[in-house]
Amino acid sequence: MSDHDHHDHPPEMQDSGSQALAEALRSSFVIVKIAMTALVILIFAAGFFTVGPQEKAVILRFGKPQGEGQQMLLGAGLHWSLPYPVDEVIRIPITEIQKVTSTVGWYLTTPEMELAGTEPPAGPSLNPLIDGYILTADRNIIHTRATVSYHIDDPRTAIFNFASGTNQQFTLAGVSNAVQNAVNEAIILTAAHFKVDDILTRDRVGFQEAVQQRVTDLAEREQLGVAIDQVQVVDTIPPRQLKDVFDQVTIARQNYDKLITVAQANENQILSQAGAQATSITNLAETARTNFVSSVSSEADAFTKLLPQYESNPNLYVQLELAKAMAQILTNVQDKFFLPQSADGKPVELRLQLNREPPQPKSAANP
Repeated sequence: MSDHDHHDHPPEMQDSGSQALAEALRSSFVIVKIAMTALVILIFAAGFFTVGPQEKAVILRFGKPQGEGQQMLLGAGLHWSLPYPVDEVIRIPITEIQKVTSTVGWYLTTPEMELAGTEPPAGPSLNPLIDGYILTADRNIIHTRATVSYHIDDPRTAIFNFASGTNQQFTLAGVSNAVQNAVNEAIILTAAHFKVDDILTRDRVGFQEAVQQRVTDLAEREQLGVAIDQVQVVDTIPPRQLKDVFDQVTIARQNYDKLITVAQANENQILSQAGAQATSITNLAETARTNFVSSVSSEADAFTKLLPQYESNPNLYVQLELAKAMAQILTNVQDKFFLPQSADGKPVELRLQLNREPPQPKSAANP
């Protein structure tokens, strides 16, 4: 620096300028410290989050879950994490019921038509490019769809199986798609083991139970981390192009079932009447048998008692029995004559004069 500059800026002025600059810098540093402290406090406060009573949460730090086993699942209450993108909080509803509907097996329609209750025209034939359908065991075509109600049962499995992207972002859409694929496969495979009449009318409950069992097995085998609460086959119909034909089959089956029911009712009535008649005949026969045996036994007893009397005096016994018999035989006879045997044992001679009926006079017409 030249002498001229020293003369232009005296030392007193230089000291005051430096002091003002230092004071300004000190004030700036205080403001920066305050701002940084406020920022740290703000960041720390922003890290708090609340987990609801019906959900679990997992903290992902640079895409990696924090904690091991059950400890990685945060329960209901207040928790803290570092700000995004260092940490990311994944919330998983564990009790909320989710629903998905199968996408195969149903003809083309739109949500607007579903809400309005209208349907697109059936057309002359099925279009396999846009219309879904199902093949049955007897090679018939039907339309069917099912709704699955489920909830997340194993959050850890759901997170690891359905995370996507570089940060392993978990989405419920991944779980929903997996369950939907399971019910689609279940409907196709189950229908292949059922006949069309069973699916449409005869065994609808059995078909629905088989679909639910198949969905449950697939969820367990694929480790989806969900629990299947209910599978309901909401619609099952024949192809719309063949509705009249299937209606005729349904009417014929109803008539057949009606005839079978009437025949079974008649069968039961006839069997009941025959059973009652058989019981009556058996009872009458049993009563007659009892009476006959009793009568024979009574007569045998009477004969046994009379046998000694006959052996002691056969003639007297014969006379007594003859008198009893004649009394019964001649009950309605007006005059009765008893001819006892004579004293000498010879038979008594009885002579009766019986006049014949007087002859009728001959007529002139018939000499």
